[in-house]
Amino acid sequence: MTETLLLVLVVVTALAFDFTNGFHDTGNAMATSIATRALRPRTAVALSAVLNLVGAFLSLAVAATIAKGIVDAEVITLPVVLAGLVGGIVWNLLTWLLGIPSSSSHALVGGMVGAVLAAVGTSGVLWTGVVSKVLLPALLAPLIAIAVAGLGTWCVARLTRGVPQDVTNRGFRWGQIGSASLVSLAHGTNDAQKSMGIILLALIAGGAVPADSDVPLWVILSCAIAMAVGTYMGGWRVIRTLGKGLVEIDTRQGMAAETSSAAVILLSSHFGFSLSTTHVATGSVLGSGVGMPGAKVRWSVAGRMFVAWALTLPAAGLVGALCHWLESAIGGAAGTIAVLVVLVASTLAIWIASRRRPVNHATVNEDWDEDKGADVQPVAATTGATGGERVAPVPAVATASSVGRAISSVGADDAGNAGTTSKGEQS
Repeated sequence: MTETLLLVLVVVTALAFDFTNGFHDTGNAMATSIATRALRPRTAVALSAVLNLVGAFLSLAVAATIAKGIVDAEVITLPVVLAGLVGGIVWNLLTWLLGIPSSSSHALVGGMVGAVLAAVGTSGVLWTGVVSKVLLPALLAPLIAIAVAGLGTWCVARLTRGVPQDVTNRGFRWGQIGSASLVSLAHGTNDAQKSMGIILLALIAGGAVPADSDVPLWVILSCAIAMAVGTYMGGWRVIRTLGKGLVEIDTRQGMAAETSSAAVILLSSHFGFSLSTTHVATGSVLGSGVGMPGAKVRWSVAGRMFVAWALTLPAAGLVGALCHWLESAIGGAAGTIAVLVVLVASTLAIWIASRRRPVNHATVNEDWDEDKGADVQPVAATTGATGGERVAPVPAVATASSVGRAISSVGADDAGNAGTTSKGEQS
């Protein structure tokens, strides 16, 4: 296989990662607006796609971090880049299948670091950059987002206490459209650049551009389009978990969460931190539940997310390392083809598994099943006053329909669906 053909395959694979990043992270911007019905699902993902496209052109600081701040560009080869990309894509697809909002950024970094470790050992990783630009932001970002969103939600709740709920809903729904748009724009400034950085690494490794080169315009444009198309596809499983699984959210909480996410993401993009927008968005949603008096946070769902976050870097790294070892063991063009076959086969298997219990724009707002057979429905005061639990399990009533629903839900794989099963999805 010629070097040029291998470079083309790596670039296409990087754009495929950008596509998965788009639909995996749509919920970061639009989950709360969809959950509160401030925006229709299809309208929300279309708006997010356009703003992600625009945001990709606003900053290149994160692309420089990925290209030159995580691994040593001098030891990078095209097979190493390909193996790292496969690690990131496989983890993205797996967590999407489970409906878990995990970090696409960390999946990409983990895949690249794992492939480099397998290729040249620890000397190929810039550990200072990994710690300062990836690990520390991963720890601090959700905590900061929880604090900012919690404080913002508490202030909004105090200011709107006693205001009729229909009044607050109308006002804050308009506010949510603006804040969700800002999150989408911020997401484009951060996440779209990660694939730009990987493609720049590949171009440097393939000798197409010098080591001190900036990101070419065609790379920026192609990554922006791939991200936008993926966003428009709508990662409904992850949107459902963020919008319905953590907190039964209202428009006041939604606007506070989205505004907090946008502020943290834009600040990180300015400083070139490879921040996980998923960590920020999830922290903001949790903060909106913590800050709203009487709101109920489902910490069991949050716990599954935290476990996935902890596993992302090592799991994606392991896949990247295994792919590189497979490439090396087979060698040449056959090794590259074998890695691509692994990617295609994994993608096909995950897609087939997702068809068993699909989630789409029509079912994304179905009531969340906290326990098998017990629907969780909102119990909100009409005066807009805070206080009292705002969601509660509805006791099962011994009717034929409820008994049938309970029986149909027995044996459902709760972990496999990450809480995404609903009445509309049961077969």
